[in-house]
This record gives sequence, structure tokens and C-alpha cells, in this order.
Amino acid sequence: MSTPSHSSPPTESLALPDFDPRSVPVERVDADLPAVPLAQQTPEALRARFRAPPAWEPEVVVERRFSNRAPAQAAVLVPIVLRQEPMVLLTERTAHLSTHSGQVAFPGGRADPEDASPADTALREAHEEVGLERRYTEVLGSLPLYRTGSAFIITPVVALVDPGHTLRPNPYEVADVFEVPLSFLLDPAHHRRHAVVWEGVRREWFSMPWDDGAKTHFIWGATAGMLRNFYRFMSAR
Repeated sequence: MSTPSHSSPPTESLALPDFDPRSVPVERVDADLPAVPLAQQTPEALRARFRAPPAWEPEVVVERRFSNRAPAQAAVLVPIVLRQEPMVLLTERTAHLSTHSGQVAFPGGRADPEDASPADTALREAHEEVGLERRYTEVLGSLPLYRTGSAFIITPVVALVDPGHTLRPNPYEVADVFEVPLSFLLDPAHHRRHAVVWEGVRREWFSMPWDDGAKTHFIWGATAGMLRNFYRFMSAR
């Protein structure tokens, strides 16, 4: 997705920067920050964290705008698959889509009038995109709103997922489905900071590339920003 401006207010609409995010140098890796202990990543610990969340502040909430269209409500599912090691399910969008084509994303999308809640939106979209049935999910709660440069106001909905599910990705929207260890994403030693100046505006974002042995999945932009907020939520005391 696009480049987040850390906790900054929206600016006037600007042209979308034309660059390959993989080619932008890494400014810093946050290896000095502590990883979330594995004991806090169990299903029981995750349920407890959402039942009684600590005081905390999200780090990345607003991206610099590059779209003039009206804001739209959306929701994504942050699906934690309960394998022997908890895994986060992500997708790679197909190249022909009009927004964020080819990028790594959570299942999710625009809210429909019939949706009763952001969780309803996230679960419906996850079923439409990857075939994940609601009966295999346990919604824990939501992270703070995330406003993208393309004018989506996203609610990230975190859920535990029974590993007995069978996925049926929609080939029109989804080019690939893969899983990343939750422990990898909650370790800031894998959180890389990037920045580029475009038309006088500095744009910043995180990346968290994941190599599964066959392919390197470049997690960046809004997806990485929401994961960074998840790390801040899980590491708060």
C-alpha cells in the first residue's frame, strides 16, 4: 500500500509517488526494541490482552493523501492461524486491480451498508477473497483506525483462526495466500524504516520482508503500518 506519515494529519492531495519500494534504502532497523515474548503470543494470552488492553498509543495512523476521492469506511481481518506456531495469514493482490495491485495485504475491503459492524465487514470480505468461513474464526477485537493515502478509513479486526479451515482464494482478487509466523512480525528486529522525498514531501513507511524459502514477500506500507501498531499494542505494559 502507500506510504504512512507517522501520526501526522492528512495533507492536501498529492501525486502518487512512482517508485519501487523494494529499491528504497533502509534508513533504520528497530533491533534495539524488545520482541514480544512468545508466552504473550499464545491463544490464551491474546484473548486476555484484548479482554483487558493496557494503555497504549498506535504509532502509525495516517498516511499522506494522494487521492481526491471521498473517504470510505473499510475493514481488514488480521487472521492468526492457530498452528503449533501461531501464523498470520496474508494475501498478495492480483496485478490488474485498480488499487494496491500486486501488494501484500490482509483480507478485507470496503464496508457494505448491510454490514452490522467492522468485524462483519472483515469476515465477509475474508470469505469473499480467500474463502475463509466465519465458523473457523474467533474475533478478539479491533486495533485503532488506520487512514490510508487512498482515502480508506480501515478498522483492523484481529481474529484467531482454526487451522482446520480450507481456503478458496478468489483468482480475480488474490494472486497468492501465505502465512508468516506471528513471532516474526512481533519482533522489531524485522521492522525496517524507509523514506523518500517526492515533490517536496517526505513519505515514510515500514517494511517487513518475509522469505518463506521459495519467495520473498515484501510486506510494506499500510499492512506493515497496521502490524507495527499490533506490535505496539502487544508490547505495551
